Amino acid sequence: MIKAMVTGGSKGLGAAIVNHLIDRDIEVTDVSRSGNSSLKGNDLYNHQQVDMTSLSESMNFLRSWTEEQSDLTKLYLIQNAGTVQPMETVGNMDPSAIETAIALNYTAPAAWANLAFKLAEERGFELVVVNITSGAADKPNHGWSVYGSTKAALNLFTETAALEQGEQGHTIISYSPSIMDTGMQEEIRSTDTSSFAAVQTFQQYKEQGKLRKPEEVGGVLVNILLDEKLVNGKLYHVNDYLPPTK
Repeated sequence: MIKAMVTGGSKGLGAAIVNHLIDRDIEVTDVSRSGNSSLKGNDLYNHQQVDMTSLSESMNFLRSWTEEQSDLTKLYLIQNAGTVQPMETVGNMDPSAIETAIALNYTAPAAWANLAFKLAEERGFELVVVNITSGAADKPNHGWSVYGSTKAALNLFTETAALEQGEQGHTIISYSPSIMDTGMQEEIRSTDTSSFAAVQTFQQYKEQGKLRKPEEVGGVLVNILLDEKLVNGKLYHVNDYLPPTK
């Protein structure tokens, strides 16, 4: 049986991905803090509350969940959970916020991919890992030293894992969703310019209607996964599939 797991699937892009997968008759496990109340009761939706910043807790969950799936033939593991915090200049960041961001944005998805590859080999199911990335990984942004660097690190991890797998093993790709109308965008727009210099630009994105809906962006990813022949290690970008925002 084909199944999917989405981290941070209760809201924003994660929730949109979950909905699109369910619309395609795929059973989904949403690994998030709150779950999606609108989907509770749906036979294809499962919610698991897991602290993704706790490596031991999250790894134990992934291992035990996989062992319970006796009918699993293929797993789409979509690693969407992440944080844009701390949005602050170097020298002014809270060290604990740095630690949390690295744990959530890089350590957890890298460790989960590592374990998922091992479990897929042991239990004989096909694995597709999707790491949600960001354009912030491509260049420095004032106030985003941690966010951008963790996403850049995850991109290189994805490319390296795909290189090791080649075309005969499991598949791991990145997906860049560009700018969307989500809670993360609200966080960005509410930041002080001294902490994030480009805040006015992001406020203008909202005012000018340049933010795509997560439902649209999530639909693109699900169509890629289910309808295209995936290229191992590729960074898929939503802008290659949708017309530019006006």
